Amino acid sequence: MEEFLHIALSSKQIDAQGASDLGSGLANCTNLSNLTLRFQYNKIGNEGTSCLFSGLGKCINLSNLILNLGYNQIGAEGALGLASGFGKCTNLSNLTLDLESNQIGAEGASSLGFGLGNCTNLSNLTLRLLYNAIGNEGGSGLGFGLGKCINLSKLTLDLEANQICAEGASSLSSHLGNQTNLSNFTLDFQYNQIGAEGALDLGLGKFTNLSNLILNLQYNQIGVERALDLGFSLQQCTNLSNLALNIGQNQIASGGALGIGSGLGKCANLSNLKLELCYNQIGAEGASGLGYGLGKCTNLSNLLLDLESNQIDAEGASCLGLGLGNCTNLLNLSIYISSNQIDAEGASNLGSGLGKCINLLNLSIDLSYNEINKSQQLKTKSKYFKSKRIVVLEIYCW
Repeated sequence: MEEFLHIALSSKQIDAQGASDLGSGLANCTNLSNLTLRFQYNKIGNEGTSCLFSGLGKCINLSNLILNLGYNQIGAEGALGLASGFGKCTNLSNLTLDLESNQIGAEGASSLGFGLGNCTNLSNLTLRLLYNAIGNEGGSGLGFGLGKCINLSKLTLDLEANQICAEGASSLSSHLGNQTNLSNFTLDFQYNQIGAEGALDLGLGKFTNLSNLILNLQYNQIGVERALDLGFSLQQCTNLSNLALNIGQNQIASGGALGIGSGLGKCANLSNLKLELCYNQIGAEGASGLGYGLGKCTNLSNLLLDLESNQIDAEGASCLGLGLGNCTNLLNLSIYISSNQIDAEGASNLGSGLGKCINLLNLSIDLSYNEINKSQQLKTKSKYFKSKRIVVLEIYCW
């Protein structure tokens, strides 16, 4: 008989002794199969974490575990105790672990990876390690352990703000290359230190069954070359149907946008795309290349495109519209292209291009803070009203 337990004890000033007592109690729940423990914003530290997981390790029938230990002053020693406990929970199939804003560092991340590597029956894993200073060594060690979880079909890794550079990101992904069953992958890598130096190989092409990908690399200063690396990785994901890609604030310029567009153009099975490239100085050439690449994604039905603050002028807007006009299966389209250098002619040409998307039902476009004066706004908007199929039309132009 399955047993379920949900414990919510966040922000209760629980210390190591309290966590130890809880672990002792859980050790008696040997038939427990589903456990949710929300324990964030306490003070259990290393000792409390080790004692808690010593008890959890005796729950050998656990198959579903949700555990939130964020903001608990846990260091490398506590992560080691945690990993030891996980190593005994070999029947786990679904795990969500949140260790946000602790102090596990490189050693703790490597230990955690080692422990999770013993959970070979895991099929769904969500791991939130943001703000833990794990660095390159920790990222590599974590990936090495997770690479042994060969039955994973869904993996979510939140590694925001962990001082990881291109070498660490590439090493992490290389170890994950064994995940041939992975169909859903989310990697939040924002506010790290990939930079423009060194090669970036996310190894996405190794995930041959990958159909859903969420990748957040904003605020990493990846530059042109690393954007080209990313575009090359994306073009190997031929089975992708759903993609959310955020590389805002990364100085990719026109060359990087061309690389991303080229890569996306090879993803012929894409049906849903969310692409955020704000504040990247891609200019007219980048917008043109992006439009050309997206124009090859003829199976797109839903597209969100964020190009805010990119120095795009009339020519760039016109070419973007020309490319998107080839996406004739689009049903829902949102374009944020505010704070650029687009005049009335460019905005009208963009609208004319989108007019070829004959199946559009919902269109939202933000042209605010461009070079369209009030007297030109009505004429500009008229270009977007010609489609008789559109049910919802939102145009922001001031």
